[in-house]
Amino acid sequence: MTCRRRKQHGLFETRELERILDSCTLDLTPVDEVWPNLFIGSVAIAQNLTALKKLGITHVLNAAHTKQGCIGDQDFYGDAFVYHGIPADDSSKFDLSVYFHPAADFIHKSLKKKDGKVFVHCFMGVSRSSTLVLAYLMLKQRLKLRSGVETLIQRRAIYPNRNFLSQLLELDAQLQRKRRLCPIL
Repeated sequence: MTCRRRKQHGLFETRELERILDSCTLDLTPVDEVWPNLFIGSVAIAQNLTALKKLGITHVLNAAHTKQGCIGDQDFYGDAFVYHGIPADDSSKFDLSVYFHPAADFIHKSLKKKDGKVFVHCFMGVSRSSTLVLAYLMLKQRLKLRSGVETLIQRRAIYPNRNFLSQLLELDAQLQRKRRLCPIL
């Protein structure tokens, strides 16, 4: 396949994912459980320690670490929560894929802990956070990207930007190639 045909094919796949995302009928809420013990939400919930405790959250993954309006670090959360921050921009140029594996590992290890519950957020809980949760579902739960998107939109209004969708499509292709070569992965 030529480079031009790959780009066109990728654009078609991106548009198909956007069509699926557009089919979501849910309203955006401050927080939703999108997978057992895995929540996506907004910075408003992330900065509300009482709400996090009420949800039983034990770990916080901030996909907008150090960004304006997304205050939070281990000092803020103290001993009550384990914190992991990713300094991501919700832009058409930011390479979030370099954080797919570290974020998936953090989520996976956190969920394996006794009573582990993970809250993943960015500013609104729509693009960066959902992209990292999709990467987790693909890397650790072996879901294909389309299945992950279909699963999440049944539980939360999400909409990764087109750049992040392209990065997820590349991850999906890599994982499918690996699994064809070694089905037990």
